[in-house]
Amino acid sequence: MAPAAARPHRAARPTPPRPARLTACRPSRPRRSESRGPTRPAAHRRHRALRTAVAAALLCCCAALPGCAWSEERGSDERRAERRQPRTAPKAEPEAARDPRLLPGMPPPLDPEDLYAADRPGRLSPVVRDFPERVYVPNTLSDTVSVIDPRTFKVVETIPVGHQPQHVVPSWDLKTLWVNNDLGNTLTPIDPATGRAGEPVDVHDPYNLYFTPDGRHAVVMASMDRELVFRDAHTMRVVKAVPVSCYGVNHADFSADGRYFIVSCEFSGELLKVDTARMEVVEQRRLPLSGAMPQDVKISPDGRTWYIADMVADGVWVLDGDRFTEPRLLPTGDGAHGLYVSRDSRSMYISNRGEGSVSVLDFASGELVDRWRIPGGGSPDMGGVSADGRVLWLSGRYNSEVYAIDTRDGRLLARIPVGGGPHGLAVYPQPGRYSLGHTGIFR
Repeated sequence: MAPAAARPHRAARPTPPRPARLTACRPSRPRRSESRGPTRPAAHRRHRALRTAVAAALLCCCAALPGCAWSEERGSDERRAERRQPRTAPKAEPEAARDPRLLPGMPPPLDPEDLYAADRPGRLSPVVRDFPERVYVPNTLSDTVSVIDPRTFKVVETIPVGHQPQHVVPSWDLKTLWVNNDLGNTLTPIDPATGRAGEPVDVHDPYNLYFTPDGRHAVVMASMDRELVFRDAHTMRVVKAVPVSCYGVNHADFSADGRYFIVSCEFSGELLKVDTARMEVVEQRRLPLSGAMPQDVKISPDGRTWYIADMVADGVWVLDGDRFTEPRLLPTGDGAHGLYVSRDSRSMYISNRGEGSVSVLDFASGELVDRWRIPGGGSPDMGGVSADGRVLWLSGRYNSEVYAIDTRDGRLLARIPVGGGPHGLAVYPQPGRYSLGHTGIFR
């Protein structure tokens, strides 16, 4: 790992004053021997009711989604049944009108016990089925996107973009990849069908980008502006700018019913709970560790548990999102950063950037079951899982490279040179009906 002075840092832009503790020395780490893995909270009445209602809504609303027909191989009986179905257009009635528990307009989960059921290997939406398989890598120090062919592990194109690109984000409708040019104050659209970049769109301080589950709004993590900016998901026009009192909003994920999302504030060690429909911060919590630096956020497949990576605490915080009570820490490794769910929804891959490793969490037990170390070291940061689930792709933030890791045994398949400061790479296309943003949260 390169010296700290050489690391790319988006705080080059003047920033508002921050608490003194944010620049203090690294705090003492919690005793790892006392932490045993997260215990699964008891099921809440809210989740039981949601599961019942969702199951009733599935058949009548799946057809309304562009990604509900999949390209994986299916049995002959299933294909014959599909051909017998009438091909009339679905009614324009909003999906959630049939289930008031969900965010209005939100497609219900395919499986109420698994939010990621639509992300199985090969289940590509018709929208993305013919897109070429590529890995898009934003290079923050080079102002470019490196495009990798995953079959050859070679860079096949380098696309100039705006200043300091941070993440490559699939749009809600799966048709566009948005490059977040943070210090360039623009979003560069890339057509994943052709690989061509379009005209940049003016968006101030777009460190990261998410989409509400109903597909109506984009949510810009305006980190240095200290705002969550809700925009029209298609035109990117501002709908509402929400000031926040924390510092460094950067990552998020949405609840099972879509009615709220949780945001990490990396520079002040806090979490926000945001009402999706009202577009308001409804709760705020400081993490129970001085100097905490939360990063990626991910909800468990059953929708009951939240995980927040923390690069100073060297682990993931385990949180009851509904109650928003004090979380507890599960140590994983130095510089815990990115969180990625396996294609079978059984495991989560946790990149430990500081030590060059990936920890594997078993959702059923809440325990770590493996740790894969990158030979010779590295700085695994952000990325995603291949469409077939066999390869975990991660950027090497401080090593100007990308890692391809076999998800069966943790073996390093390739390390690919790219531009300077590679960050939030997107593996595309991926299975799923729609995108919630970041480098690819699909449901």
